[in-house]
Amino acid sequence: MKNKVIIIGCGNVGMSYAYALVNQKTHVNELCLIDLDKNRVKGEVMDLNHCMPYSPSKIDIKVGTYEDCKDAKLIVIAAGANQKSGETRMDLIYKNAKIFKEIIKNVMKNGFNGIFLVATNPLDVMTYITWKYSGLPTRKVIGSGTFLDTSRLRYLVGDKLGINPKNVHGYVIGEHGDSEFIPWSNVNVGLQNIDDFLSDHEKKEIENNVRNAAYEIIDKKGNTSYGIGVCLVRITNAILGDEKSVMVVSNYDKNNDVYVGLPCILGRLGVINKIFFNLNDEETKKLQNSIDVIKEAINKIN
Repeated sequence: MKNKVIIIGCGNVGMSYAYALVNQKTHVNELCLIDLDKNRVKGEVMDLNHCMPYSPSKIDIKVGTYEDCKDAKLIVIAAGANQKSGETRMDLIYKNAKIFKEIIKNVMKNGFNGIFLVATNPLDVMTYITWKYSGLPTRKVIGSGTFLDTSRLRYLVGDKLGINPKNVHGYVIGEHGDSEFIPWSNVNVGLQNIDDFLSDHEKKEIENNVRNAAYEIIDKKGNTSYGIGVCLVRITNAILGDEKSVMVVSNYDKNNDVYVGLPCILGRLGVINKIFFNLNDEETKKLQNSIDVIKEAINKIN
């Protein structure tokens, strides 16, 4: 079965994703790149194809057009204005909403019926409008959400404790933005609660570092790209491999009519089911605040 993936937007994020794909064992066997700068895309395709003799996966990589979307399994949108130093993700909302309207129109008129994976900020808002513009079922529209923030959390805790971050179990939830938070009551190292390892001060410091990581990276190098690139590959493999893995991505919350970063089960059909876990009173208030921030941003576009 052909697992065709389309990348729309071949800037730092889109190409970090593409490069991560060719460096990992993946279920993708056809990759099409779409960008306004067609000459650059030709160069990117040539460069990526030269990886194939040493890549662990055989991928047919080519310059794509919107006509390629008709039989694609997954479309990853990384197009839009970049977040600049001093800007919040929400500052990009009006620019990127306009860009997305045109992109989704071009995709859908070619009969696309696969899954959208959104990586453009403000992430949860862009995922919501992708769903609205496309008319696809909510399960087929997913945002990378707080998946990258969760990776940052696990790395920082692992680094602090001197253990493999793969053995840190916990999530960052809510908006992929300034209102995101860590429900520490659900964070464990192995099966042992994090309170046995970190003080309240240390937890607060780690949470601030997670929340501000993107700002610091952008201030130092101009963009974030490698982390999100690898995260998008992990989500891609969960979907195309029908893994039914639990991942914290931006998915639809029917009760609040928003897309927000919460754990769910991912597979070939998209979001198969949601995972619910207990939050204490303070965490419940933080989640509702984060949802309200996203809703307010959506209302601005409307």
